[in-house]
Amino acid sequence: MFAAVDLGSNSFRLHIGEPAGGRMHIVRTARDPIRLAAGLDKDNYLTDAAMRTAVRTLQDFRAILDEYTLDAVRVVATNTLRVARNADQLLPQLEAAIGHPVEVISGEEEGRLIYMGVARAIDKADERRIVVDIGGGSTEVIAAIGPDITLVESFGIGTHPQNANFFADGRITARRFDAAVTEARARFEDAAGLYKAQGWDAAYGSSGTMRAIAEVLSKNGIGDFTMSQASLHALRDILLELGHVDAFTLAGVKKERVPVMVGGLTVLIGVMQELGIERLTAINAGLRLGVLSDLELRAASCDRRDAAIRACMRRFGVDGQRAMRTAGIASKMFEKLEPEDARHPYLCWSAMLHEVGLAISMTGSHKHGAYIVEHADLPGFTTREQRLMGNLVLGQKGNLRKVREALYELELAKAVLALRMAVVFMHARADGDVEGLRVRMKATRIELDLPRELLAKHPTLSPWLVKEEEAWSEIGIAFQARES
Repeated sequence: MFAAVDLGSNSFRLHIGEPAGGRMHIVRTARDPIRLAAGLDKDNYLTDAAMRTAVRTLQDFRAILDEYTLDAVRVVATNTLRVARNADQLLPQLEAAIGHPVEVISGEEEGRLIYMGVARAIDKADERRIVVDIGGGSTEVIAAIGPDITLVESFGIGTHPQNANFFADGRITARRFDAAVTEARARFEDAAGLYKAQGWDAAYGSSGTMRAIAEVLSKNGIGDFTMSQASLHALRDILLELGHVDAFTLAGVKKERVPVMVGGLTVLIGVMQELGIERLTAINAGLRLGVLSDLELRAASCDRRDAAIRACMRRFGVDGQRAMRTAGIASKMFEKLEPEDARHPYLCWSAMLHEVGLAISMTGSHKHGAYIVEHADLPGFTTREQRLMGNLVLGQKGNLRKVREALYELELAKAVLALRMAVVFMHARADGDVEGLRVRMKATRIELDLPRELLAKHPTLSPWLVKEEEAWSEIGIAFQARES
């Protein structure tokens, strides 16, 4: 049984799901429409009140999670925590409240997870489709064929900025509405050609805003009852006639969600006009189902992050054989250091990508590589995970001052040491002779015992180890390599 917690810009939501018979059965849900995006001030700082509300909501969610025996829990945060300038202040409080790490995912990763949920719900393996998800702070558009994504982009426009910029006082006029649609079209204009080139047999809308609009259209017999451009413009005309969000009383949407729906409608009309989508179908699947599906895959050892690493290696022409050798040595070295948890996938992934910077320059390749790993689009990875791997790649050689902060955590320091030793032994072509050595690391001391025959067999090891001694001593850690 798995749990997905979605910290969205409009609402915080929780899904608990149990896979059975190839489907994910939702056994519990919770929602709090906290409107986190509305808590951003003009400088993109979350107010104290907004942060307190967010913490209280996650405390309530934790009480629900504690009722179940769960195999895995994943908490993801989207656009508002991507743009909030004081997110680093709030995240530790949220993690303490929910009892699990909070992952601020990129817009592209959000789109991929959304599509995982949609693809799970649509049993049409060969259908060429486009999916639009309008959230509180961003809109994700995904083109795909069956389960395979061909294009995913996140656009910085959502229900909250549209409502705040054009309908803050609740009044709805033709001038305001049309200006909001024009603003939306401008956001999608540059990418429209790319999506049109993909083509699609069907178009879907996956967010709560989409479902609310669909409900209003169908329950009130507006237009042709579907999410066609004609029906959306008919809904627009009704809103203009009413003139204010408070006057909207049609069935299908709660009164407090009417402003969200209005802002979302302007984005929806804009994206459909710009991309040439005539009709959308609202679907009750998206980010949370995608997160649950991803957790299920990880439990089955089908982690899509492995595929992301391999794709990045291909993209930058990494020598796969050297990468595998380095990863193998790093894993053995890390085990010898007796870490709290011998499994360290980030170490292996970092080792696989440790030479990615060679695609830019031989000089300072570890610095180029660290930047690539931290900022590349790696499906399945969070910003925090990529920053961690970037630090490992950066610390693979040279001075250690640049990763000093990472070394304060002993387990991470062991990973840095393991990767550095792996690089040394790989270059010295000594990867087949690491079983006989011993290595220990404490807060201020590293001891490396090497068989005498190993040093004789691989003479280039000694100068490498001298450089290591100098690098570690610069940051106050004694490094002693001895023959045994």
